[in-house]
Parts: sequence; structure tokens; C-alpha cells
Amino acid sequence: MSRKLLIRGGRVICPASGHDAVADVLIEGGRIAGVGQGLAAAGAEVLSAAGLIVAPGFIDIHVHLREPGFEHAETIETGSRAAAAGGFTTVCCMPNTSPVNDSATVTSYIAEKARRVAAVDVFPIGAITKGSQGEELAAIHSMVSAGAVAISDDGRPVMNSRIVRRAMETAKALDVPLIQHCEDLNLSAGGDMHECVDSVRLGIGGIPAAAEDVMVARDIVLAELTGARYHVAHISTKNSVAMVAFAKRQGLPVTAEAAPHHIALHTGNMRPYDSNFKMKPPIRGCHDVEAVVGGITSGAVDCLATDHAPHPGDDKMQEFERCPFGIIGFETALGISLEVLVHSGKLSLNRLIALYTSEPARVIGWKGELERGSLKPGTVGNVTVFHPDFPWTYDVSKSASKSSNTPFNGRTFHGGPVVTVVRGEIVWRMPGY
Repeated sequence: MSRKLLIRGGRVICPASGHDAVADVLIEGGRIAGVGQGLAAAGAEVLSAAGLIVAPGFIDIHVHLREPGFEHAETIETGSRAAAAGGFTTVCCMPNTSPVNDSATVTSYIAEKARRVAAVDVFPIGAITKGSQGEELAAIHSMVSAGAVAISDDGRPVMNSRIVRRAMETAKALDVPLIQHCEDLNLSAGGDMHECVDSVRLGIGGIPAAAEDVMVARDIVLAELTGARYHVAHISTKNSVAMVAFAKRQGLPVTAEAAPHHIALHTGNMRPYDSNFKMKPPIRGCHDVEAVVGGITSGAVDCLATDHAPHPGDDKMQEFERCPFGIIGFETALGISLEVLVHSGKLSLNRLIALYTSEPARVIGWKGELERGSLKPGTVGNVTVFHPDFPWTYDVSKSASKSSNTPFNGRTFHGGPVVTVVRGEIVWRMPGY
């Protein structure tokens, strides 16, 4: 670990503290030591950030690192390097591994492996039910004791309302959020894209927006009953956004995230039968996309998260109906977010930074030694340095990920990460910087 790193002369934006001015950031012993002008550089490595934005380290609370069990698609090491290349310094990995992360043994394995090989901070999310089968609660208490920061069955949503209630009661007792992939599996059965005119035209089974809506409605009712912190993963429909906004107005501890691809794409953008456009929730119609963007700007949606979901080519490059759902997302997230939200004038740069820093930190509830998403002295020394508008073109063949399943290959963005700092160490630099 570097003893001292001085990031000099950038525009320092920290939404958690309200700081927005040209300043220096000093990191010492892996923690933020100070923010201000003319900080002493004796013995420090100096990184010039003139003309750049210096922000708290970006946080992604919804990722898939595939290890253990699916190392052919991604590993903790490769996934964390891709995260660093996207400007992320902290990620939370979902439990759909093999074996499923439903015990302290698997949680401890992921945490320990991450400490040894990961380029960024990695926090496991434990399963709600054993094997994510939706039938019996997993060992939630022991997983949280081993380092799990939330519980979720993610791609296999819990259909049994009684089990969800019990899981929420347990999560409340342990003060961790329950994160739900909201999908009524009976309504979505047989679907491979959003149910709309385009799905009929292409002859592809549709997934109705209602499949998400009915589960969001059920879970909000259960969150009110239990008082648990409930988080909607990758929200994608206008009715779900409206329901989350309503729950917030009622004072319920309900939060939501949106994925960059769900605000950048709609069904009209899909290339017919191109498996790189297949994801869950599916790419929705224009009205849903507009509603999610509206939810971000209004505050109904609390943060952004990539749902980075790598699949190797031999799995993904099959017929549309046979291939798995999901795309990689780390390295394009900031570029998409700047394009759709900031450059369009819909959102301030400060608020966008909050969506990747203080807001996801609040959703998870990191405190004390684990506090992050801020440049407050004493917090973890994670920093993201980025340029808000330089042009660059995404080349997935140069990705640090082991997989290349993305619809954004060859797309030009304006703005992206330049340097990623984790606990005072520079773990990634933009080539040529």
C-alpha cells in the first residue's frame, strides 16, 4: 500500500459533503487524509488531475463475478479489473455462483479470494434461500457475520410471499437490505424480450411489464408489514417507478436502482435476433425508458448499478431463444450515464456522481471502518478520476473482462474514467495517461 498519494488540482466533487471546487486530495495509509488547496506533497506520489473531475470512488452494488463455479465467464480477478477500468472502486457481487452463496463457507471464500486477487473492494451478497430455490431460508445470519452486506436471490426471484416475509424480518433484525429481482416467473415464462409490437413482429416470446410490476407491488406491501429495508434491483417499468415513488412518499424504507443499459436502449434500438441485446429485465419500450429516466431525475430511483453479467461467446452466441440473459457493463457505465443524463441536461454532474457514490453507500448502509462513497477524512481512500466529455470509442476486444457480451461495442461516448484509486493505490489508468 502506498504511504501517500496526492491527487492535485482537479475539480473535487463530493456530494456527501457538498464539496465542489478545485482542490487537492491526500490519501495516506489507505484512507482520505485531507481535501483542500495546496496540501503538502512531501513523500507523496503526485497525480495531476488538472482539467479532470475527482470524485469519491464509484460503487456498484449489483454485479456478477461468476466465481466460484463459472470461471470460464469471469473470475473475481478479471471482473474486478474490468470494474477498475470502469472507474469502480467497490462492487457487491450477487450469489448466483456454483455453489450458490447461501452459506458462510461460500461467503468467506469470496471475501478471502477478493482480498488476495481483486483490484477493487469486493463485498458478497448472500442468497435469500438455500440454493436460491425459493423454498427455505438460507443461513442469513452466518453469511452476514462472514461479510455479506445484503441478501438476494437475484435472477431467481422468490415467488413465495411467506418466505419473503420471513426473509425481510431476518434482514431487518440484521440491518441489511433485501434486494429483489422483481419478476413474476409465471407471467414471464417463455419470454425472451419485452412484450410489445416488436416481439410479435419478430416472433419472440414476450415478457410483459406486468411481470415486474406485480412483484414490486407485493414486496412493497411486505416491506410495510415488516419494516425491512427493501431494494428494487434494475427497475425497468413506468409502473414500478411510480410504486417506488409512492412508497417513498409513505415513508417506507424502499429504494431502487437503474441499470445504464435500461436508460440507453429501447426496443426500437434492438438489432433483430442479436443476443447481445438479450437481458433481464429486458430492454423496454420508450415510455418505460422515459419513466426510469424520470425516476432518476425525481429521486424515486436512488442509484445506478451495472448488473454486469458476463457470458462467454459460446454461451451467448446462440439462437436468441436459447442464449442466456445478460450483458457486461462496467466499462461503459459512466459513458452511458454522462450521455443520457448529464449531456442531455436532465441531471447535474454532482447528482450523477451521487448516484454512483453516496447513494449506493446509503442503500447498503456502510458505516464506521467500512464507510465509503465520500471524501471525508478517515473514510476509505477510494477515488475515481474522470473526464466529463472527452470522446472515446468502446472496443470490447480490449476489455479486462473474460466475456464480451455487449450491445455497445464500437459506440462512441463523451466522457469516461481516467484513473481509479483503491485504498491509495492506482489500480487503473486510461492508456496514455
